[in-house]
Amino acid sequence: MGRSPARQEIPVERDHRIDLNLFRVLDAIYTHGGVSAAARVLHLTQPAVTHALGRLRDQLGDPLFIRQGNRLLPTDKVRAMMPAVQAHLKGLLASARALPQFDPAQLDMEFVLGFRDILESIVLPGLMARIEREAPAVRVVSRRVAADEMERELAAGALDLAVDRPLCAASRLSQHHLLDETLVVVMRRDHPLASTMRRADYLAARHVVVSPLGEANALDLLLGQNGMFREVRMVCQHYFAACQIAAASELLLTVPMAYAEHLAGLLPIAIRALPIRLPVIPILAYWHASKEDDQAHRWFRERLVTSIAETMPSSTH
Repeated sequence: MGRSPARQEIPVERDHRIDLNLFRVLDAIYTHGGVSAAARVLHLTQPAVTHALGRLRDQLGDPLFIRQGNRLLPTDKVRAMMPAVQAHLKGLLASARALPQFDPAQLDMEFVLGFRDILESIVLPGLMARIEREAPAVRVVSRRVAADEMERELAAGALDLAVDRPLCAASRLSQHHLLDETLVVVMRRDHPLASTMRRADYLAARHVVVSPLGEANALDLLLGQNGMFREVRMVCQHYFAACQIAAASELLLTVPMAYAEHLAGLLPIAIRALPIRLPVIPILAYWHASKEDDQAHRWFRERLVTSIAETMPSSTH
C-alpha cells in the first residue's frame, strides 16, 4: 500500500494585540520605581498593577523589571523601548485634549423617547422650541412603549430615554426623578358631582379610563388592593379623547393634575380633588448606563429635564 501523504500542520497565528493601558502601567513603574508608587499615581490597587505587569511580561516575553532592594530596575528591553512608549503616550494624551469641544449646533442625529401622550402635549412643545434654538438638525421621535419592554429597548438602543412611573429595572439603567404626579378628577362643568364629591360618590359614578396598550389600569389595581371598585364604562387610547368624553357626558376621568390644568383652558371641564387618599406617584427618566457619559445624550436629557421642570408645576430636581 502506498503511504498516505504527510499531514500538513496549519500554522496558528498568535494574537499580538496589546492593551494600551498596560503601557501606562509600564510607564508609571518605570518613572516612579515601584509597584506601590505606580498604584498611587494611577489610582489603582497594588494587585491590579502587579497583574497588569504580569500580562505585559507574558506578551513581551521579558521580565521588564528586576528587583534591587526596594526598587524595580528596568531591563535593557524596557530602557530601549521607553522613549518610544512615552512619546506615544504623550501623543495620545495630546490628541485627546485636542478633541473639539462639544457643540450641539453641529449635532445631526435622532433621539427616541418613550413617552406618554400626557407628556407629549405638555412637554414636547417647549422641548422642541429649545432644541430648534440650540441644535436645529436634531430630530425627536416620541413612542409609546410598554413598561415591561422599556429596559430591553433601552439596552438595544431602540430608545434613548424613557419617562414613566417606577420600573422594576436592573442596575444597567440610570434614572433621574423628574416629578411627583398627583391625580385629580375631571368632569363636565355642570356635572352633578362638580359641587361636592365624596369617596362613595366617586366609586358609585361611571368612569372613562385610558389604556393605550390594553394594559390593566394602574388606579383600578390600586383601588382593588384596598377593596374599592368603580364602574368603567369606556376605555380610550389617549387622554385628550378621554377628556373630551368627560366634558360631554356623565363619565368621570381621573388624570394627572398637570394635564387637567393644561386642558382646563381648552375644554369645558371642572377639576376636583380625588376624594381618595393615595400616595403621590413618582415619574422618572430612564436611560441605559452606557449612555451616561455620552455628551450628546447628556445634552438632550438635560434639555428634557429642564423642559419638564418648566412645564410641570409639581416637578422636582
